[in-house]
Amino acid sequence: MNPAVADLLNRVRQPFNVNSIALCAAVAALDDMEFVARSYAENLQGLRQIEQGAKQLGLDWIASHGNFITIRVGRAMEVYKRLLRRGVIVRPVGGGYELPEHLRVTVGTEAENGKFLAALGASLKE
Repeated sequence: MNPAVADLLNRVRQPFNVNSIALCAAVAALDDMEFVARSYAENLQGLRQIEQGAKQLGLDWIASHGNFITIRVGRAMEVYKRLLRRGVIVRPVGGGYELPEHLRVTVGTEAENGKFLAALGASLKE
């Protein structure tokens, strides 16, 4: 793809956009009520795990009903970079969201959430 065209497309795309194949898969998944119920329960369990971990670290968060949680960590860009060095990818939500002290964390599996919380604890101590 022409780099100039790619640049223009990136300027107007939504920040969390998905492709048409992913959209078709999402529609099919929503038709499977067993899958929806299981996914909802697993996500809720993951949210609670991250909330409990944030509480143990003395951090505040924005209540969530989605597949991510926003946690106030102080100097978010510094913590973000420390987490990256530990192999954990999160998203700073400063910029247009005006939450410069917060990170957006996607809920994962129990093991992934545990890795994130351990890395977050270590990153906050640096």
